[in-house]
Amino acid sequence: MSTPFPRPSYAAVLRVPHARRTFAAALVGRLSYGTVSLSLMLALTRSTGSYAVAGLVMALFGATSVLLSPYRAGLVDRHGPRRALLPMALLYAALLCVTAAACWRPGVPAAGLAATAAFTGACTPPLGPSMRAVWAGLLPDRALLQRAYSLDSVAEELLFVSGPLLVGAVVGVAPPAAGVVLSAVLVAVGTLGFVTSPAVDRPRAMEREKDATPARRGRGGAGQGRALLQPVLVAAGVGVSVSAVDLLAVAYAVQRDLGGSTVAWVLAALSAGSAVGGLLNGAVTWTWSARARLPFLAAGLGVSLAAAGLAPGVGTLVAAVACAGLFVAPALTTAYLIADESAAPGFRTRAGAWCNTAVNAGMSAGAAAVGLLVERLPLPVCFAVAGAVAVAAALVPGRRRGASAGPAGPVSRRPSPSRPNPSRPNPSRPSRNRPSPSGRP
Repeated sequence: MSTPFPRPSYAAVLRVPHARRTFAAALVGRLSYGTVSLSLMLALTRSTGSYAVAGLVMALFGATSVLLSPYRAGLVDRHGPRRALLPMALLYAALLCVTAAACWRPGVPAAGLAATAAFTGACTPPLGPSMRAVWAGLLPDRALLQRAYSLDSVAEELLFVSGPLLVGAVVGVAPPAAGVVLSAVLVAVGTLGFVTSPAVDRPRAMEREKDATPARRGRGGAGQGRALLQPVLVAAGVGVSVSAVDLLAVAYAVQRDLGGSTVAWVLAALSAGSAVGGLLNGAVTWTWSARARLPFLAAGLGVSLAAAGLAPGVGTLVAAVACAGLFVAPALTTAYLIADESAAPGFRTRAGAWCNTAVNAGMSAGAAAVGLLVERLPLPVCFAVAGAVAVAAALVPGRRRGASAGPAGPVSRRPSPSRPNPSRPNPSRPSRNRPSPSGRP
């Protein structure tokens, strides 16, 4: 008897109708997130002549982008990508162009730049969560969905590596503000291509009316919050640990009087390890559930990072950090899978956006905390503390929404009436808008 879905593989994921077009458009839009930070920082520094002002403006931009992410995702859940995501992206792109115009020539008051940046960050479209929502709608088969999320995570990792390189090429021939304009064009074009894809235009109003009524939301909210606790806290722990590597690599190079190339090698090893780990995670057919795997992935990251602090030389440090990176993308991919499983219908984009917010908040908190610790504690201890955060997150117990947890974990694995069994595709089932990454918008 033939199966309703092809054998799980990355090629099978991309052969699903409309998958390539939708994914490519989302990647174009998400490339903007890899270019905007560096472009904006360079433009602000050139315009104001002050690193302090530039840092403050960037902090406001990042804070509103991160903290309001679940609320923007809620608009997408409620109104759909075409009615919510496209206006959001166009407004965000327009505000980026306003910021670029303000930075083109010096003399704009810092207060005006700060206000514009704050409003711009508040409009950041949640393209990452929205793309993962589309993957969940296109691929009811969980094995294929795991591969899609892994592919998505690896692609996003590459975007954040290639984005600064693209900015470097742009500022070599134009003012830094041109990079901000490029970011605006990318997000507008990518979002327009994304929302016009048939994959994101399947009506879900009837499903939301039936499965997300106020009474059901009220009954399921607390349970859903508990079910999301594990993936959200692990995502935050991963964010803390990953952001710590940046500063710890710099401190390692300074203490040993090494060149800046050392830092570049360490960070490249982390990204390369994450990409390889993400691909391997997606290629494996796991017999363990996502909730059972997540603690081991987080603990593996923490232990590897702590071991990196004992590296006697640069080569050993690079190898240890690469090993730590092997757990980064798999941990985040697994957290997103759990968020999708835990979310009630009509809340899937928000569920993944909470993981995104947790990653970004963890990265910000990790950078600040390690900055304080590295001046007071030996470097190996700082590595151990950063790793301990991920290990502590691994200890958070997992709980499925609507299931009773016993000593062996959840005892009920039956799908809810409002959620078909993912192993049985339902041809009448519409696309589910589910969410990161990134720890990222």
